[in-house]
Amino acid sequence: MPPKKSNTLTEAELRLMKLLWERGESAVGDLVAAIPQDEALAYNSVLTTIRILEQKGYVAHRQEGRAFIYWPCVAEHEASRSEVRHVLSRFFGNSRERLLLSLLGDEEISSEELQRLKVAIQDAAEDEASGAGGMEEKA
Repeated sequence: MPPKKSNTLTEAELRLMKLLWERGESAVGDLVAAIPQDEALAYNSVLTTIRILEQKGYVAHRQEGRAFIYWPCVAEHEASRSEVRHVLSRFFGNSRERLLLSLLGDEEISSEELQRLKVAIQDAAEDEASGAGGMEEKA
């Protein structure tokens, strides 16, 4: 039975995914070279991690000569949405309200961030109202 695709990425997996999202197609050697020196990983560690990512369905590869070229199969925004859904489910009982209230209770939130959130909430409410009204007219 093939491994189940995981909804979450480990820190090492996320670092490699960020490199692939930034660089596009890359060989393992290219990824090793692109990792900042203060976070350096051995070639075999990168190879093992990239193979795990492939098993999870996040990357695919093709062979060019002796090298395997890897590319992301999951877009960055899809992966981030999946991570948020995982946190939402795991810590907030799938309640977006509880998640937002937790964020709003964070003492480090700035007044500018609060204002942007107010605008985003208002825009979402207006979109919902206009979408619901459009559906009622068709019914």
